[in-house]
Amino acid sequence: MQDQITFEQVVRRGCGMDVHRDTVVATVMGDGIKKETRTFNTYTNTLIQLSEWLQSLSITHVAMESTGIYWRPIFNILEEHFQILLVNAQHVRNVPGHKTDKKDSVWLTKLLLSGLLKASFIPPKSIRQLRDLTRYRKKLSQQATAERNRFEKVLQDANFKMSNVISDIFGLTGSKLIDALLNDNNDFAYLLTLCHGRIKAKKDNLREALVGNLSPHHKFMLRAIQKNIDDVLVKISSINDQIDLLSKPFQVELELLQSIPGINKISAACLLAEIGIDMEKFPTALHLASWTGICPGNNESAGKKMSTHILQGNQYIKPILIECAWSATHVKDCYLRSKYESLVGRRGKKRALIAVGHKIIIATYHILKEKIPYKDLGYNYLGERKKKNQVQSYIDKLKNLGVEIQIQNN
Repeated sequence: MQDQITFEQVVRRGCGMDVHRDTVVATVMGDGIKKETRTFNTYTNTLIQLSEWLQSLSITHVAMESTGIYWRPIFNILEEHFQILLVNAQHVRNVPGHKTDKKDSVWLTKLLLSGLLKASFIPPKSIRQLRDLTRYRKKLSQQATAERNRFEKVLQDANFKMSNVISDIFGLTGSKLIDALLNDNNDFAYLLTLCHGRIKAKKDNLREALVGNLSPHHKFMLRAIQKNIDDVLVKISSINDQIDLLSKPFQVELELLQSIPGINKISAACLLAEIGIDMEKFPTALHLASWTGICPGNNESAGKKMSTHILQGNQYIKPILIECAWSATHVKDCYLRSKYESLVGRRGKKRALIAVGHKIIIATYHILKEKIPYKDLGYNYLGERKKKNQVQSYIDKLKNLGVEIQIQNN
């Protein structure tokens, strides 16, 4: 007997899928078709059969949970033929105590047909490929940082205190000194010739910092770590070249994003890879800020505001925005630096950076939507606005007291 849908129907024919690593349970429902549930494995040929079955039933919409990475093979097969709604599992929980794969797929189908599902943002294929590269580059950068920290740990274990004198031991001077030490060149007069002027001015401290006990074990560890760092840097360079290649269709957008203080070529590519170039996916700039997790939460009960901690959001884009915000605070005579300085005293560094990151993502939204460069308000904008508001406040108070005044600007 055909299943009767007793709720308001928005989608005519749809399919809900409960996705796992090895299997996918699909339920079809809608006008003119019988409710049916089938189980498929996740091999490509079987997924093609799933697609053909859905096409034979004239299914138009497919809903599935974003379960790890297991939704991706299914999405790759179905995206050309159906409108796919990838939904957050927390938003579609079934009734507790009644959870089976079949019931989950039926529940998803009912929600789909009634139009109650909110689809997650999935960028087009070109952006997804760019996203794979930028995320992998970040992992490699983190790996290189971990190796550098391990290198410093071995130097400390060998009683060398180079980091006390040299801010970057992997810079030009630091690298020369380390190579000389690994080759048993311990003559301080020679080591001093490898240093640039500012470090030479600290020669007394440098003399003490370069006194240590570099054993054969330390040398082996340092060379092994150094080789691993060089290998990772080669991989990062290769990734950068591929990012440049895939970014060519988006050169206009990348250049526009780099007009924002604190955003360079790599961070612009990372931002673009996470949010795409089509801002129509986000109704407003505030929706984009909420999706990235860079705006305050909204938790109110009985008229009382509870926690306003920032949302979880996108775990990849939030660190990018914080890094860009920190870079922007070091740009002279810009509005973002002024905003940071106005907040850091009373809100602290972390909250101030979140606020600057929020400004950056709002600007990013309008830049990508309207295809216009960033227009800086200037370092003095906040001070002038505060002054203007204060003057207007005093004028209003005097008028309320019945005092007539004339304003004269110096």
